[in-house]
Amino acid sequence: MMTKTTTKIGFQHVGSFLRPDVLKQARKDLANGTIDQSELTDIEDESIRDLVSKEKNAGLDYVTDGEFRRSYWHLDFFWGFEGIDHIHYGKGYNFAHEETRDDTAILSGKIKFNANTHPFIKHFQFLKSVTDDLGGVIPKQTIPAPAQLYIELVRGTNADKIKEFYDTDEDLYKDIKKAYHDAILAFYDEGARVIQLDDCSWGLFLDAGFLATPDGKAYANSGIQDILLDLNNGAIEDLPDDLTINTHICRGNYHSDFAFAGGYGPVADTVFAKENVDTYFLEYDSTRAGNFEPLAKVSGDKRVVLGLITTKSGDLEDRQVIIDRIKEASQYLPLDRLWLSTQCGFASTEEGNVLTEQQEWDKLALVKSIQEEVWG
Repeated sequence: MMTKTTTKIGFQHVGSFLRPDVLKQARKDLANGTIDQSELTDIEDESIRDLVSKEKNAGLDYVTDGEFRRSYWHLDFFWGFEGIDHIHYGKGYNFAHEETRDDTAILSGKIKFNANTHPFIKHFQFLKSVTDDLGGVIPKQTIPAPAQLYIELVRGTNADKIKEFYDTDEDLYKDIKKAYHDAILAFYDEGARVIQLDDCSWGLFLDAGFLATPDGKAYANSGIQDILLDLNNGAIEDLPDDLTINTHICRGNYHSDFAFAGGYGPVADTVFAKENVDTYFLEYDSTRAGNFEPLAKVSGDKRVVLGLITTKSGDLEDRQVIIDRIKEASQYLPLDRLWLSTQCGFASTEEGNVLTEQQEWDKLALVKSIQEEVWG
């Protein structure tokens, strides 16, 4: 399927930024009962206004709210759906060097989207109001992909809940796609014209260590790649022509740690060839991401943003090394369909990665200057 390319990629960041100290303290104060939710919201609002101003001053064309109102890049969005509860799993996600907090999303009924109760709609309304006031920048909404929700719902004992509410797997898939489609249209109605689906689900198919285990072998042979593709494509079909849907694919980003390793080869024939997005934001900041050869599978006129600048460290990359890697990638996809960004956000969870606020802005300045040199 040929995709529609409706916008210039422009200078944009994947999504999240380090939470400022005042916001971190406010969250602690809320937990301790020394402030209420309205006071926290006021602090969030002011922090987001300040961030968007900084994003504009840094030259960004598309801006986010830094995901400042979230604890996690994905779970907070899931919890906003009707039919999904927030519980503690008893075990976090296992990253390479540490374990995360143990929150999860679990079914408590049929999945539905309600624009009046899902908090992200009001979050976007506020971001849009800020960008309208500033002018010259476009708000970008980031949400976890439908595939990522499915992966969470079938995680370990979470899967036991599915049969309580769904007679068939197909009924579950249908509700996930509809809930997402309704959510995306609600964002559109509020003025969103660029929506990014963040998706770590494909990382499970890339990691040789995981795939060598009995669970990994069963997973790889389960046909689940086709399920994930259908969920993502089903959610984004029949959308307005002036709405751009991008995706960001990485291997985990928690406190500067990673979850998976391996090149994109095992999923290229599925996600690169068949997922109907406009642009892929791809992690390419380390040897864990493999080589650029899978980019040859990117179909139609879809584009790729090379995440060559890491957010896991404050050390600045060698400029010429990055330029040389862009040229290497252009052997598989033409340069006019390539672009540059960081490999992920700076704070996929509220903990944030191990670098300073000044270092995150230095990273973005490097991205912008290389974009200008390579693409003009």
